[in-house]
Amino acid sequence: MAFNKIWYTVALGLLLPFSYAHTDFFTSIGHMTDLINTEKDLVVSLKDYIKAEESKLEQIKKWAEKLDQLTDTATKDPEGFLGHPVNAFKLMKRLNTEWGELESLVLKDMSDGFISNMTIQRQFFPNDEDQTGAAKALLRLQDTYNLDTDTLSRGNLPGVKHKSFLTAEDCFELGKIAYTEADYYHTELWMEQALKQLDEGEVSSADKVYILDYLSYAVYQQGDLGKAMMLTKRLLELDPEHQRANGNMKYFEYIMAKEKEANKSSTDSEDQMEKETEVKKKDYLPERRKYEMLCRGEGLKMTPRRQKRLFCRYYDGNRNPRYILGPVKQEDEWDKPRIVRFLDIISDEEIETVKELAKPRLRRATISNPITGALETAHYRISKSAWLSGYESPVVSRINTRIQDLTGLDVSTAEELQVANYGVGGQYEPHFDFARANEPDAFKELGTGNRIATWLFYMSDVSAGGATVFPEVGASVWPKKGTAVFWYNLFPSGEGDYSTRHAACPVLVGNKWVSNKWLHERGQEFRRPCTLSELE
Repeated sequence: MAFNKIWYTVALGLLLPFSYAHTDFFTSIGHMTDLINTEKDLVVSLKDYIKAEESKLEQIKKWAEKLDQLTDTATKDPEGFLGHPVNAFKLMKRLNTEWGELESLVLKDMSDGFISNMTIQRQFFPNDEDQTGAAKALLRLQDTYNLDTDTLSRGNLPGVKHKSFLTAEDCFELGKIAYTEADYYHTELWMEQALKQLDEGEVSSADKVYILDYLSYAVYQQGDLGKAMMLTKRLLELDPEHQRANGNMKYFEYIMAKEKEANKSSTDSEDQMEKETEVKKKDYLPERRKYEMLCRGEGLKMTPRRQKRLFCRYYDGNRNPRYILGPVKQEDEWDKPRIVRFLDIISDEEIETVKELAKPRLRRATISNPITGALETAHYRISKSAWLSGYESPVVSRINTRIQDLTGLDVSTAEELQVANYGVGGQYEPHFDFARANEPDAFKELGTGNRIATWLFYMSDVSAGGATVFPEVGASVWPKKGTAVFWYNLFPSGEGDYSTRHAACPVLVGNKWVSNKWLHERGQEFRRPCTLSELE
């Protein structure tokens, strides 16, 4: 019966929908959910294998107990025992036949079903790039949201439903990945966290010697020679014969002696020590700092005078026949550039339909290389996207019509509806939607001009993070399921509005689904006429 279960599990594994099987799992939470089902299937298969092994051992155990009693009796009076012709026959039978059957049972490999299932599933597992991508996402979240390593390690994040924590081994792994990227700042943070958890008594396979080896070098690379020597001494206390640590210690002592010989002034020495002990984080551009502040909700606050100019209203699409009797709810999110949000503008049923249509097609989101124009993946855009046409589904067609009715812009020249799902720490760093003057061929193949406006649906709530921010003006727009935001990328003159430079903040907790429509200039000549002023 156990064997039947194992092969049933294998057969089930063969029937699983592997249409989503490809790399870059870490760039889409939607695709990662399939891995949960894969792992569950493997657990079921593993438990069936355990049952089969237990059944096999139970049979062997019963056989051993029966023969133990029999041989105890027989060895006390061998001749008397074999004097009974039945006992003599059964001895011949056991040794000639039954022991051979037992040998076959012992040699029978019960793992075939489990191994077969593993072999089938393994080709759809995440790879090293996925593991590294997920690790870098944690480091990115740590920086963007100012999370200390202990908070992140203990899983104390806002809005979490299923709390989890990082072991010392996990912290060590994060530190190693940072090390391979020559990111010594994060190497130090996570190696120290791993060491702290081991010092607190956590039982782990992580080795303090290895941790101290990485940590001392990372600290040295950041200029803190004194701390590097202290950590190396601690390493040598654990492993006095450690070849690299002994070599490093000699080198550190040599450098320290040279510094003393330099006879620096006391002021210079103090400055040097301050530089050595300072925690050095990578320098970011001012935009980067503004972007991260906005992601944390620490952006510029609009003055009360400007806030008074923001309103909410019932909007009928400028007397559009479809909305005169049933206007939609609209509210102002920002004044310059004008960003408006439409509430309850897409239903849950429509959202699920769009997601189901998009999910099998999701592929790693790309950016256009500004020099070559070729599409390529980028570390600053962590998501997967798919494109849906209006003719594929009446739902998509209805959504396109809704956008046209409410914006007053012609969607026949717009790009297809793009659906995006963000991955672990999913983000899209500051960018423009429109093509700048130095990118004249950006949309040449489309033949529809530049991107005049952006319509963005939020198709999920996000527990923490995931805001759409505009660093140039200090605006933060937070995801809310069933709503959409709209803004113009170009002035009526056709010139780009550089204040619309925006970004999708990393998703800290939750799963972010959006869909957007990029509307183009062609067809809008009479819907949004040009003005004589360049910036109007």
